[in-house]
Amino acid sequence: MTEPEAAAATEGRSTSQPGSLDAAGLRDVVAVLSTVQIISWGVLYYAFATLQSSITADTDWSSVAVTGAFSLSQLVAGGVGVWIGRHIDAYGPRAVMTLSSLVAVPGVTTVALAPNLGVFYAGWVLTGIAMAGTLYPPAFAALTRWGGARRVRALTTLTLVAGLASTVFAPLASVLDDALGWRQTYLVLLGGLVLVTVPLHWWGLNRPWQEAHHHRHSRARPQGTSAPRTAAVVRSTPFLLLTMANALTALAVFAVVINLVPMLIEQSMSRNLAAVALGLGGVGQVAGRLGYARFAAATSVTGRGVIVVAGLAVATAALAAAPSSAGLLILLGMALGLARGIYTLVQATAVTDRWGPAAYGTLNGILTAPALTASALAPFVGAALAHALGSYTDAFLVLAALAGVAALLMLGTTPERPDLPPEVS
Repeated sequence: MTEPEAAAATEGRSTSQPGSLDAAGLRDVVAVLSTVQIISWGVLYYAFATLQSSITADTDWSSVAVTGAFSLSQLVAGGVGVWIGRHIDAYGPRAVMTLSSLVAVPGVTTVALAPNLGVFYAGWVLTGIAMAGTLYPPAFAALTRWGGARRVRALTTLTLVAGLASTVFAPLASVLDDALGWRQTYLVLLGGLVLVTVPLHWWGLNRPWQEAHHHRHSRARPQGTSAPRTAAVVRSTPFLLLTMANALTALAVFAVVINLVPMLIEQSMSRNLAAVALGLGGVGQVAGRLGYARFAAATSVTGRGVIVVAGLAVATAALAAAPSSAGLLILLGMALGLARGIYTLVQATAVTDRWGPAAYGTLNGILTAPALTASALAPFVGAALAHALGSYTDAFLVLAALAGVAALLMLGTTPERPDLPPEVS
């Protein structure tokens, strides 16, 4: 039975998994996290994809230097994310997600007011810390525990809403940039983020939290056995291959996302239309996630990973090879968004599909750290490839090849059930 089928089969039962919320409580948490995710992604991530060309033009800093600062923020997010995953396993998401939203205040403010490149980089370091505690990984950890048997539906709803972040914030940032300039745009967007996300994190996530190792099987096991069994999963070949595949996929996907607007401008598209194209990729993401449950029910855990990552490779290559037709490029961008949308859910359920929900925050933090590092390097790598190869089109072809390698690695990511450690099986 697949994960969605198992969830559907158990959702109506009176019993629930330890630490999970009832249906009404889970709906409230999903609504809170969906709201903060769309705003956090829009302000902290997608706004940069729209504003980077304006930042370069206004400051005379090179595009490689500007994307390098954004890449640094992603590196910071990856490093801090491992600690945040462990913290959430032990204490829950409320405090750390609230504090991370507050850290966005000095971070984004410093970015917006930076008089030189050094201060600009310092601002992105703080913003990276904010990202680590506000974007998908902590939200996924929260819903995996609180969702219980309903976690797949909860994760799907969350990513459906958050998938519209680029649809809303890429065109919004472009319009604000035209009216106010990139610096004031960041400050206006930051005001919205603080007013909405801080209170929602603090009051909306005020729910009981049960530590990962306090579940029904742990009573029969000697204290302290969880860490060795978790370590055995981390050292296993499927986990290592999954980690490498996710990292390569993240490198390809996020290099394309952040460099899509410059690539489309290179194809003679206006900046505002390119921002709209980036935003419509979010519509593609939502469409992909709407069909995820049916897709997951029809595929194995290995099969859906291979299919989706291969689809990302094909869509990226098609975008690079397409003629300079605005309509066609927008459609291909939406197709790429569709594949990205499905992949987000494949990644969100990667741990539970293979090793169960125990220690999800810890395992997912370790799994996603290299992917976050790769996504951190992605903007810089994309810009550097375009500079070295002479065009963004050639850079996208290289990125498509990397995604193809990731699809091959995905073939070996399913563990053999008899070898699974009892703690996480």
